[in-house]
Amino acid sequence: MNIGIIGFGGMGNFHAEQIDSLHAEGFKVVGIYDINPDRRDFAEGAGRKAYSTREELLCDDEIETVVVATPNNFHKEIAVDSLNHGKNVICEKPVAMNAAEWEEMMAAAKANKKLLAAHQNRRWDNDFRTVKNAIDNGTLGTPFFIESRVQGANGIPGDWRCEAVAGGGMLLDWGVHLIDQIMWMIKSPVVEVSAQLLKVKFSVDDNIKVMLRFANGVCALVQVDTYNFTPGARWSVAGTGGSMMINDFGCGGRIVKSTLIEENYEPGIVHTAAGPTKTMAPRPKESIEELPLSVAQCDPRDYYRNFAAAMRGEEELIVKPEESLEVMRVIDKAFECSKAL
Repeated sequence: MNIGIIGFGGMGNFHAEQIDSLHAEGFKVVGIYDINPDRRDFAEGAGRKAYSTREELLCDDEIETVVVATPNNFHKEIAVDSLNHGKNVICEKPVAMNAAEWEEMMAAAKANKKLLAAHQNRRWDNDFRTVKNAIDNGTLGTPFFIESRVQGANGIPGDWRCEAVAGGGMLLDWGVHLIDQIMWMIKSPVVEVSAQLLKVKFSVDDNIKVMLRFANGVCALVQVDTYNFTPGARWSVAGTGGSMMINDFGCGGRIVKSTLIEENYEPGIVHTAAGPTKTMAPRPKESIEELPLSVAQCDPRDYYRNFAAAMRGEEELIVKPEESLEVMRVIDKAFECSKAL
């Protein structure tokens, strides 16, 4: 797959390095374009071809696929232009500013008979796949509540991600990843969305909580904080057959399961500083078992491999445009809910 990259900031360079590592498999970065001449100079200094205009890149017949890695508010314009030039398109997340824009992009892909996909590379994160595997394998029974969070205390980097007009804020930055992961894992329609999008230190949402309820009864919490000095677990999953916790991206954590039939279990009373309780009494050690995590090992470069195979008609896209549309509809609803508070 011969690739051109439009937008050569941090993510554009990341794409280039990932694709470079697949050179032996037939992947090639033909060249890049960035509106900033300094970034074009940087690319040329690294031995890359830098086009002087976007049109020049799009008119290069050697390029089959364009990676769009610009600020979010330019995604639709550049993706549609690329599709109309006969290129396949990989678009950085969030794919657009809203679902309506993504629908326009999907229509352009259909009209030009080209592939279009969101770069939801975090479907290949080891921590996520570890949770997904445990749920798919029935290790936890039927899940009923999932918490997914990423938390830091450094605020938002001082660039376009702080600007609402550019699609800044944590819902469109990290939230879109976490929502996509859960919606891909729980194969059921989202029937209810609620959200609290706070602006603690910035003029865009920098600390957020989004609640999802699925038609099959599963509920999920997505939390992204940029000003939290006591982070919680990356994942917490409660199921009818056990509970699971993953502490961080390093995949430290555990699974705890019951070893007895719940109907035959009668907890004793525990006396606490707050008084006696049965409900919150600890389980006897003999009534539970702790299992080590079976940590998944994934290669995020499989995203590009799958996209290339889909171009050849050998595989279906793993990150389907229709799935990204449902994610954007949930995000639209989260923004709407927050405004109503």
